[in-house]
Amino acid sequence: MNNFTFNLRTVVHSGASSIEAIPTLFKAKGAQRVLLVSDKGLESLGFVERLASLFSTEENVKLAGIYTDIEADASCLDINRALEFAKQVNADSILALGGGSVIDASKGIKYGLEHQLDDIRDAIQGGGRLEVGPDVKPFSIPHIGVPTTAGTGAEASPIAVFYNDKEQVKASLVVSGLECDIAVLDPELTVNLPAALTVSTGMDALTHAIEALASPLSNTFTDAYATQACRLILNNLPQVLQSPQNVAARSELLQASAMAISAFYSSLGGIPIHNCAHAFGAIAHIPHGDANSVLLPVVIDALPEFYLPSINKLAAVFGISPSLTDAEKHQEVVHSLRAFQTLVNATQSFAKWNLDDNKKAQIVSGIEKDISFQFYPIAQEKITAILETTC
Repeated sequence: MNNFTFNLRTVVHSGASSIEAIPTLFKAKGAQRVLLVSDKGLESLGFVERLASLFSTEENVKLAGIYTDIEADASCLDINRALEFAKQVNADSILALGGGSVIDASKGIKYGLEHQLDDIRDAIQGGGRLEVGPDVKPFSIPHIGVPTTAGTGAEASPIAVFYNDKEQVKASLVVSGLECDIAVLDPELTVNLPAALTVSTGMDALTHAIEALASPLSNTFTDAYATQACRLILNNLPQVLQSPQNVAARSELLQASAMAISAFYSSLGGIPIHNCAHAFGAIAHIPHGDANSVLLPVVIDALPEFYLPSINKLAAVFGISPSLTDAEKHQEVVHSLRAFQTLVNATQSFAKWNLDDNKKAQIVSGIEKDISFQFYPIAQEKITAILETTC
């Protein structure tokens, strides 16, 4: 039994129309000038205007500015430009509306403002930065996250991942308190999400939960969150695809996403699936959810030595008979994941990205450079097998 720390710092507000409380929540945090961060897609759908309108009746809290130039797979350049804008409008707080890229970008903005940076690359040189523990200075900038996808759980995570365009790697910023103060989980914002994105983000959340269960640093709290997150995703993702307007199922997927990431970062140890996914995303620009979707059964299949110690927990999630041997349970987990991929029409290979030998070599290097590689170094022959299976 290991000593452990479990921290769920983010306050969760969940339910239909829960976004209406946002100005009041900011007021309680002492915010006066809010920067709304989002992307062009959500702006075109009217979501940005909808959130902005909430501030029209709140006298003490105003929007200082709206920034919607965050790209998918947010880069350091995106964050630096947003940082400059935040300083120009004298923002004292941040409201992030979007998926993982937007919310991660908002964390980069918060870190940059707090530490008076002009270039976020200064904080993540060499693949990332790790600042965790009780001695880390708390952030002073009120921060609310409103996810529009049920996948990354970025709103409740002290981890932010950016594309460092100079080093050509996805770099991780892991800092105690980097997560949003408040997460507003409003399922009404997700009902029109395209099916492919619903699946991709759902598979991302499932990967968080499974990597938490498999982590050598898992504990009773993370196991509880991760197990329930798996069950919610396995039950609700097919329902949402069949009935996209099912607000109750959408709400449970958002809850599962926040629970999965909470388990993931509170048990952060070996994460070989994410290790590989970061490299595929950085080098081939494959969306993170699709990368995790493809790699989830493949990496588990390729690394039995890593997954066998936790195989009973993984088998229980899929209702696999406890009478089987551990090796049989391992294979049944892989088969169950592949069956679920087929059920929800998830991405199962990287074939459509047409990765050539040069890209594959860069991906191998990217896997070894990723900060998570130090938690569990994947053997060279295993990395080669993973590439051959997925590409």
